[in-house]
Amino acid sequence: MKLQEIKDKAKGLGIKTSKIKKGDLVRSIQTAEGNIPCFESSVDYCDQKDCCWRPDCLNEK
Repeated sequence: MKLQEIKDKAKGLGIKTSKIKKGDLVRSIQTAEGNIPCFESSVDYCDQKDCCWRPDCLNEK
């Protein structure tokens, strides 16, 4: 997901987006949505198959 899309999603949830790194912003979104803030915390495995952040998190193409 592109950074602007992430910022738009965050703004929709009432999260401030200035001067915040992508990973921190995604984790804030995960928390606001009631999910575990786990973005970029997995090394090689993630059991969250339906997570919209999975491709970016695990660098899947």
